[in-house]
Amino acid sequence: MSISLSSLILLPIWINMAQIQQGGPDEKEKTTALKDLLSRIDLDELMKKDEPPLDFPDTLEGFEYAFNEKGQLRHIKTGEPFVFNYREDLHRWNQKRYEALGEIITKYVYELLEKDCNLKKVSIPVDATESEPKSFIFMSEDALTNPQKLMVLIHGSGVVRAGQWARRLIINEDLDSGTQIPFIKRAVAEGYGVIVLNPNENYIEVEKPKIHVQSSSDSSDEPAEKRERKDKVSKETKKRRDFYEKYRNPQREKEMMQLYIRENGSPEEHAIYVWDHFIAQAAAENVFFVAHSYGGLAFVELMIQREADVKNKVTAVALTDSVHNVWHQEAGKTIREWMRENCCNWVSSSEPLDTSVESMLPDCPRVSADTDCFVILKKIACTDRHELTSWKSFPSIFKFFTEASEAKTSSLKPAVTRRSHRIKHEEL
Repeated sequence: MSISLSSLILLPIWINMAQIQQGGPDEKEKTTALKDLLSRIDLDELMKKDEPPLDFPDTLEGFEYAFNEKGQLRHIKTGEPFVFNYREDLHRWNQKRYEALGEIITKYVYELLEKDCNLKKVSIPVDATESEPKSFIFMSEDALTNPQKLMVLIHGSGVVRAGQWARRLIINEDLDSGTQIPFIKRAVAEGYGVIVLNPNENYIEVEKPKIHVQSSSDSSDEPAEKRERKDKVSKETKKRRDFYEKYRNPQREKEMMQLYIRENGSPEEHAIYVWDHFIAQAAAENVFFVAHSYGGLAFVELMIQREADVKNKVTAVALTDSVHNVWHQEAGKTIREWMRENCCNWVSSSEPLDTSVESMLPDCPRVSADTDCFVILKKIACTDRHELTSWKSFPSIFKFFTEASEAKTSSLKPAVTRRSHRIKHEEL
């Protein structure tokens, strides 16, 4: 086990303090002196010697990585996959490095949406002023004018942004499994208009302004002795807080504050906003949703808030390991009935693709996404099953939408009970 330099330096002092605190009142003076010594140790310098600066490249080339022809992230020189533990025993630094790479990946996917998928970036709120915080979505040129079909894509919660299903899959596996790009390209090829939501882009971050608090003694009528005691306690509190802060934030990273985007401050708000200002205005006769994880919850909330409009416009909804809950979200009976007829949820399961999976909730049918295990970096992994549900159910989702569209045309209910499942049982 390795011990950091700062720990080795401070360890004797901590031991001394523990021994002194077990003594009597005469030892208090020594304890105070040691505390004072600790407060004057520059932990910034000590921790910086343990941890390299959090100064990372801002391009894939700077990280010496690139995506190959298979969409896999590989080291430019060695051809090896991404290595998380770049520096051993420096988990925090490695995590910060991973996050920095993730931000580059996000921008890279945005570029692919525009250049490879020919989507346009649309700023929201649509009536935003020059100075207020803004977000954006992506749309095909015909998203609002396509008279036949419109596909809407909603990712889950966390660090993912528009065009992504899972950052971890993009970095460790490939672009096909981790992004929405295969869905977009196939949708465009099959004549759909496309709208890509960005439900996690809820605020912008700006550096927190330094607030100078005026000392209470300046305007207080309290006796001088009482003010002095208060000021002494305040200084001691500040010293302890600074002492802790040096451990928590050794490199003095900037403190940031969040400025929320109007009417888009949460995934649920975002879904409703995009519905009101874009989807509801679209000409498409058939609107289809693909919603992963928390995106499913956002869709159910949209239904609750805009039930009549959604029922009138949406033909079918494909959920992938959705975390919605019709009871907790208080979805009414009519919504639950509509979901049973028009939704299908592909869930993590080792059963063959499209096999029916039992559900305890009275909402849409659940079928297997066939996420038994997956080969990641030449190793069998079963920890990414949730993230994989969208990619593994990709062909079945398009089939489901085609069947739903045909059923609507012929005034029949969409066949949410998968044909493959029926055949399997008929053969038994």
